[in-house]
Amino acid sequence: MALRNLFGRGKRSAPAKLDQLFALSTARVTLDVELGLRTAGVAAVIFKPMSSGEFVRAESDLEQLLDSVAAEAGSKIERKTDSFGYEWLIVRDDDLEDLVTSANLVASELTNSGFGAQLLAAPFRFDGGKNPVYFVYGFKTGTFWPFVPMGDGQERDNAEELELKAKLEKELPIEQDLTKWLALYDAPI
Repeated sequence: MALRNLFGRGKRSAPAKLDQLFALSTARVTLDVELGLRTAGVAAVIFKPMSSGEFVRAESDLEQLLDSVAAEAGSKIERKTDSFGYEWLIVRDDDLEDLVTSANLVASELTNSGFGAQLLAAPFRFDGGKNPVYFVYGFKTGTFWPFVPMGDGQERDNAEELELKAKLEKELPIEQDLTKWLALYDAPI
């Protein structure tokens, strides 16, 4: 315990919860038929990078990992860094079930490779409404929340988000604490 504190590792992060991610696939009919929302064919796994030394050592392992996941899942995977320094592993696949499976596979492989504590969220984009709709999966809580950005600015449609919550909370594990419904403005997906 003292060595962990000495090296800045005093508090361990909660492990990533991956098991509820597949609930999005089962909500497909409600999303499509009742809400008119269809997958935009893109999702992402967002993680916080490690310290620069650890990250450099893991960099080649991460690239090999992404190549193998893409080959196994049949999805396209690309990597971007956002303006806050977070890493986005962007998954593209036109089929929602394949998209969820690929995102889960990426998250599972990252966890198995020691990145589990760095996993933050997995947003899935849907189109069909007046604005894009994102269902964001929080790896620490194992829950989803809707995010509906409006216009070009930093605004969100809270009324639509609450309506989506009410319509989907029987099918998806929805985060009940609204203060945890983080916005993903300028998401590269």
